[in-house]
Amino acid sequence: MNTRSMIFTLYGDYIRHYGNRIWVGSLIRLLNEFGHNDQAVRAAISRMNKQGWVQAEKKGNKSFYFLTERGVKRIDEAAKRIFKLKTEQWDGKWRILMYTIPEEIRNVRDELRKELVWSGFGSISNSCWISPNPLEKQVYDLIEKYSIEEYVDFFVAEYNGPNENSRLIEKSWDLGEINEKYQLFIQEYSQKYIIDRNKIQKGLMSDAECFVERTKLVHEYRKFLFVDPGLPEELLPERWLGSHAASLFSEYYKELAEPASRFFEEVFQEGNEISYKDKKYDVMDHPYIID
Repeated sequence: MNTRSMIFTLYGDYIRHYGNRIWVGSLIRLLNEFGHNDQAVRAAISRMNKQGWVQAEKKGNKSFYFLTERGVKRIDEAAKRIFKLKTEQWDGKWRILMYTIPEEIRNVRDELRKELVWSGFGSISNSCWISPNPLEKQVYDLIEKYSIEEYVDFFVAEYNGPNENSRLIEKSWDLGEINEKYQLFIQEYSQKYIIDRNKIQKGLMSDAECFVERTKLVHEYRKFLFVDPGLPEELLPERWLGSHAASLFSEYYKELAEPASRFFEEVFQEGNEISYKDKKYDVMDHPYIID
């Protein structure tokens, strides 16, 4: 797990609930628990500063880093896209986006593709993307963001054959590969969950260890936001493991949540204002937990 990626995870899962701001000394202390050294942390947060994700603030001889508007937006976008991991009831319609973006702005085309995958679209053919989910707002936001009105056409339509809707799924997504990723997650974390639950119940697992394991759990599970399109249940294969993985995440997270937060606060309050903590923050109510 690279240092920059871990810092994003810490901001998303912890720091944003405490004013979006942290002393670099506290950040180093937290990441030391994962084996990241001081130099690596300083280099990573400096890169994030240059890239516009965070902004530095000096107070006395201490440097603090807080999420910029761009950084907050990125974290919020991730939270909003959690619905990809839910199985919604399908309205029977397909959202179809087609484009002919000229070569001179190929960078826009490349960025659009990444955004479409991130939103849950699948590519059925070159420059033709489909989704069964109600993503109209996301599509129009992307069109506006990249100013590509003259290059795109967007449809909401029903599929009338000659094949089944499952054929469109097979052509647009590799659900077998995604299911394999879920299988690997379940194999690894079901064993870890049983071991850690027993250790916690016997008082054999420290708050620091719970912090490390909870952060690793969130870090790994959030990767499914990039690969799982969140298809409606009617379009999923019979042995779909997404729901099993979601239940495992929920149970394991709840077991680790409180001791992990105790450790974070213990580190955070040395050099930071604990009063910045969001009064509405409920550690047991994580956005990845789907009821």
